[in-house]
Amino acid sequence: MILNKYIALCGITSRRGAIELIKNGKISVNDQFNLHPAYEVKPNDVVKYKGSILKPETKKIYILLNKPKKTITSLNDENGRKTVIDLLKDKVNERVFPIGRLDYLTTGILLLTNDGDLAKKLSHPSHKVPKIYEATLNKEIKESDLEAIRKGLILDDGPATINWIKPSENDNKIINIELHIGKNRIVRRIFEHLGYDVIKLDRIYYAGLTKKGLKRGWFRHLSPKEILMLKHFT
Repeated sequence: MILNKYIALCGITSRRGAIELIKNGKISVNDQFNLHPAYEVKPNDVVKYKGSILKPETKKIYILLNKPKKTITSLNDENGRKTVIDLLKDKVNERVFPIGRLDYLTTGILLLTNDGDLAKKLSHPSHKVPKIYEATLNKEIKESDLEAIRKGLILDDGPATINWIKPSENDNKIINIELHIGKNRIVRRIFEHLGYDVIKLDRIYYAGLTKKGLKRGWFRHLSPKEILMLKHFT
């Protein structure tokens, strides 16, 4: 098995994340750090991360979390801030990692798993996994700006295309927007580009899953039916 897949199966990150760990010298095999992600792991090899021996997880875990504000979507934080993994401590024995990211102040649906293959596929742009956000703005949005967003904005890092956008029936400051691109802070940057501040941002839908019945900061395991649904996206 190649090294980056081996690491993903150990439940600490996705295959893509494993490549970064390897390139940054965070992974050793038999105490050697200068490795290639495609290195073939042999049966007697000892693979370590931060001094701990890595063993592939045999049981696949799929968790849906309703992320609270001021929580880092990461395995750990060098500044000591609370992470999404901290919310699972003493409740989930298996090592899992988040699929994609929500920024520090954004709330809502986040998937965590130790299934590196599924994480890689759900994160790949070609699968166009839909995400819906509810954004609360500092002022009512103009119809002309809604049309500009529908047509597609050009941001500093390229086009920002969406699937659809619509304001709340009762409040033009609250906007629902669906998209499948996964660029960093993309929803906030779309509105900021047109002069709006995003006061609150909540992801309310991801790949067919909603946060219905899940309080902020709580999590649950996915049902077999939900897991199968996710795999259909890939």
